[in-house]
Amino acid sequence: MEGEDIAWVGTDEEYVRLHGEAPRQGDVVLDGRGKTALPGFVDPHTHIPWAGYRENEFNERLKGKSYAEIAAAGGGIVSTVDATRRAPLEELTHLTRARLDRMLLHGTTFCEAKTGYGLDLPTERKQLAALKAASDGHPVGVVATALPGHEVPLERRGSEALKARYVAECCDEILPALAADGARFVDVFCEHGVFGLEESRRILEAGKACGLLPRLHADELTPLGGARLAAEVGALSADHLLFAQPEGIHAMAKAGVVATLLPGTSVFLRMNRYAPAREMVAAGVAVALGTDCNPGSSYTESLPAVAFFATIGMGLTIEETLTAMTLNAAASVGEAARRGSLEPGKAADVVLVDGRSLEHLVYHYGVNPVTDVVAAGRLVVSGARPVTA
Repeated sequence: MEGEDIAWVGTDEEYVRLHGEAPRQGDVVLDGRGKTALPGFVDPHTHIPWAGYRENEFNERLKGKSYAEIAAAGGGIVSTVDATRRAPLEELTHLTRARLDRMLLHGTTFCEAKTGYGLDLPTERKQLAALKAASDGHPVGVVATALPGHEVPLERRGSEALKARYVAECCDEILPALAADGARFVDVFCEHGVFGLEESRRILEAGKACGLLPRLHADELTPLGGARLAAEVGALSADHLLFAQPEGIHAMAKAGVVATLLPGTSVFLRMNRYAPAREMVAAGVAVALGTDCNPGSSYTESLPAVAFFATIGMGLTIEETLTAMTLNAAASVGEAARRGSLEPGKAADVVLVDGRSLEHLVYHYGVNPVTDVVAAGRLVVSGARPVTA
């Protein structure tokens, strides 16, 4: 490694043969015997700047209540919105940084993170400010997504006119402000009962007009047609896709839209359904894998945990799963030229997994397989513990 980049990849013997020298004095040498070196993991779908846990909702679902029933009783996204609106910036920053810390220990060296628990201009900007403050100097690189179209806020419910007013507010006020504050992407929850196809299209196009790249929550709960919309608006990624239809999948393949799949959400919500990953691979769609880290439908910062569900639930091979959480995940967030594989010139983000082959990433499940992490050329996790400066 030279600075933050990979300078060369190969065996010790090849290094000495080509360069005629052993590691220089002062170089950091990691002992990888019995371990497997992998690219740093990229998490392309998270919601980490939030306050307010919802563990009670998890237990209510175990007792038989549906997500819709919980939301109707005042739970769901609006519960987190209330807590996030009330949280001071310092608290929100602390919570967000703690989640980045846990992601790092599980091998994530770069992630996408969304707003969407504000649903008003001040709190959406506060979420973005907390994300920027939490990631400042942190080993995990972060790119921000503007998601004011995550839900209709309570104060904009009750009539189509009120909802239309909120869509206009997203397009005319919130998205331009978040773009000016440094967001890179625009997202929307395209779903029955949330934002329909044309409302979603309007929000995504408004984001594009501000310079934001589109991605969207698509076909998660019903076959609404979000996959096709993603292709039509030139989205970088369509996410969830449990109910994506063949025509939508083929449209994504033709348009080069990445499918970011989130099987942890399927398990967490007890949906008994996964995205049709095998059909997507067969159609030529690049499949990425994310945690969907959030308080209501997938509370985990661990991509290795989600990798297990990708293989057992969606039928991906271990090789496909690794690609989904590295190179394809990097492509989902526009970083494939910089991250996702161990190649000279790319970012020196490396993970050591405890096991003599990559199969141990999934085979030894229910534990954290990551022992060491290098981020931007710097050893930041050693022996499964953070390296302090």
